[in-house]
Amino acid sequence: MTLYTHHLPAWKRDEVEMIKKWAKEYAVISLVDVRGIPAAQLQGIRRDLHGKAVLRMTRNTLIEHAFAELGGDYASLEEFIAGQTALIFTNQNPFSLYRTLEKTKTKMAAKAGEIAPEDIVVSKGPTSFKPGPIVGELQQAGVPAVIDAGKVKIKDTKVIVKKGNVISKKVADVLSKLEIKPMDVGLRLQAAFYEETIFKPGMLAIDDEAFQRDLALATRQAFNLSVSAAFPTKVTVTAIIGRAFSEAKNLGVEAGIYEKDVMDAIIARASREAKTLKGIVGGK
Repeated sequence: MTLYTHHLPAWKRDEVEMIKKWAKEYAVISLVDVRGIPAAQLQGIRRDLHGKAVLRMTRNTLIEHAFAELGGDYASLEEFIAGQTALIFTNQNPFSLYRTLEKTKTKMAAKAGEIAPEDIVVSKGPTSFKPGPIVGELQQAGVPAVIDAGKVKIKDTKVIVKKGNVISKKVADVLSKLEIKPMDVGLRLQAAFYEETIFKPGMLAIDDEAFQRDLALATRQAFNLSVSAAFPTKVTVTAIIGRAFSEAKNLGVEAGIYEKDVMDAIIARASREAKTLKGIVGGK
């Protein structure tokens, strides 16, 4: 994209220069979607990020200007500028930043026209509703509602909106009445730029506990392979020498080699065999 920046008004020029300055000062620059976040929640997010990151609300066109002027890999970030985009500058690594942003999310009621982030499920069981028009509203929204013992009851658990589908007004109204809040509202990471690499959300969504378990398993397997293959490293050389010594000693005992390091073991073995033989002979 070719952008002409020479005739920008002063305040826009200042904003572009600030973005460029922070992009060079901070280790990570990321693009986040702030669409649909209430003003009060956004202020709370700013407070939570204080000391960890800088959230900058600005115009998409000015972000594009700044990235174009920075050039190089920064220009590749332009494809992630969409909707209501804001910038976050931080010295956290991208994985820590992703976890921080996930913590900003809260559950909110769905609005008509929004996209279901996951399958939206209505569970079976009694409700607090008395018989009336609500039964028809539930049924029209695809919820299997019946009247039971003077109360409205949901007969079966059902997925009423599949992940990725649009939430209709009827469904949104029913979810609100059932107090089901399926929407995650918070800063949604679009991309993070760190050490000349662009990280997408899917690359950063790592289960820390599972990762630690996998890392520990890989470490044990690598250690055992190194010892078994007698491939010495700083970490495994002691274990390799210890194993070699034990195998050499056992060989010396089995072969009856009278050497000072195995004599005690040979004598102990002979003593055990003699006692066993005595027990057998004595028994007869």
